[in-house]
Amino acid sequence: MTMAACSSGPVDNETGFQSDLAAFRAAKDQAFEQTDSPVPPERRQALLPLAYFPGSYAYRVPAVLRVEPTRVTLEMLTSTGQRRMMQRVGKLEFSVKGQSLTLGAFVEVGAPNFDRLFVPFTDLTSGGETYPAGRYLDLDLTKTGIYVLDFNRAYNPYCYYNKSYDCPIPPRENGLQVAIRAGEKTRDSAVPSGTAG
Repeated sequence: MTMAACSSGPVDNETGFQSDLAAFRAAKDQAFEQTDSPVPPERRQALLPLAYFPGSYAYRVPAVLRVEPTRVTLEMLTSTGQRRMMQRVGKLEFSVKGQSLTLGAFVEVGAPNFDRLFVPFTDLTSGGETYPAGRYLDLDLTKTGIYVLDFNRAYNPYCYYNKSYDCPIPPRENGLQVAIRAGEKTRDSAVPSGTAG
C-alpha cells in the first residue's frame, strides 16, 4: 500500500484548502484500517485516527527546485541501522512565515523512475510534538521546477507505527531550525488539537 503525501490540484482559497485536507486525512485514516496497513492491529486503537496539527494555509508554500548539475550520492541511515543510497536532485528554496529555508530533494539510487521526489526533514518540533526521527514529504516531479510544499501533508515514517519498517533518517542538511507545526504529529503530543502554530 502506498500512502505517501499525494499531489492534488490547485487549492486557491482557505475554504477549498481545508476541505481538501480534511478529505485527504479521512481517506488516510480509512486506508490505515485496512489489512495492509502499516499500523499493526494491536496498535490501531492507540494510533488511529492519526494525530495532526490543525490545517494552516501558512504552511502551504511555493518552492523552487535548484537542480544540481551533478547529482550527489549519499548514504542515508535508516531506522534499523541500514544504509540507503540516495541521490540529491537539488535543493528546494522556499519561505515559511517570512524565513528563507532550503531542503534537499532526493531519489533512491536504482529506482525504476525518477518521477517522485523524496523530501525528509526534521524541525524544532521533532522529538517533542512530532516523531523524533523526522517526517517526510513526497512531491511529483514537475518540468518547471516550481512546487508547492504543503507541510500540512507531512507524514510520519512507517517505523513510527511499526518498528519492523526500515525508514530513512533525514540527513543533517535537512534539519530546519524552525518549528513546522503542520502535518502529522505523534499521538502522545501534548499540543491541543485546536492550537495552530
